[in-house]
Order: sequence, then structure tokens, then C-alpha cells
Amino acid sequence: LDGDLHRPDQSKVDAVDDDWDRFESFEAYDAFTRAWLLAARRVLKPNGTIWVIGSYHNIFRVGARMQDLGFWILNDVVWRKTNPMPNFRGRRFQNAHETMIWASRGQKSKGYTFNYEALKASNDDLQMRSDWLFPICTGAERLKDENGNKLH
Repeated sequence: LDGDLHRPDQSKVDAVDDDWDRFESFEAYDAFTRAWLLAARRVLKPNGTIWVIGSYHNIFRVGARMQDLGFWILNDVVWRKTNPMPNFRGRRFQNAHETMIWASRGQKSKGYTFNYEALKASNDDLQMRSDWLFPICTGAERLKDENGNKLH
């Protein structure tokens, strides 16, 4: 974000504005993403998988870098939020979902774990879908620092 973000009542939103979440350009973000994906790939077992979550701000760039590095996308899952943050400026749709990418090391990767029957059993004996509906963390569920401030 450039500048402060205010609600309709003009109160300020406590948004993420830390250095770790800022990049000079898309190229800088892509280089950072490529580096951490390579590090993850280095320690990922041959039959391992990786889950990555993001919003419209970054998930398509991350997915493209994953494919560039040889990861094989097994599924994308849409997390539909039951209690999304409002769009305070009123210039876009409310961002009510995030996208998760589930990927293996490569197209020929075999033997990764997918607990189909357990997932089905925990879902009223219905096949698990690729859209999940649940709320965002609030209150005591939020991660906080030693001073009680939210981490993200």
C-alpha cells in the first residue's frame, strides 16, 4: 500500500507495512519468490508436495515461478472466507477468497500423500471439493508478537 488506508468513518486500518512485505518491482518480488521456492524444492522429498497460499496480488506470479522451476500443480483450492475484510475504498469487489496451490516436485513425481478416504469421511462422506468455506482467524486465534500486536 502507498499511504495510509482509512475506513469510511476515517479511522486508520492497521495494515501490514513492514519491510519484509515490500518490493521495489515485480522483478524483485519474482527473484525473492524464485529463491525461496528453490530453497523449498531443495529440501522437498521426491514424493513430497508443497502448499502455497496467496491472493490476487501475488498467487499468479508465484504459480508461474513454480511452473518455471518444474513444480507440477496438482490442484488449486479456493478458500472462500465467511467473514472477509470489507473493501473500504469501495472501488473494487470485496476480496472474499484466497487461492492455494498444491504442487509436487515435478510432473513425474509419484507416491505423494493424498488421504482421499479420510477427507471424504470428515466431509459427510462426500468427495472433498476444491473450494473450502471457513472464516479468517480473529481475536485470540491471531498470531501476536510479545507486545500483543498482530503479526500479520
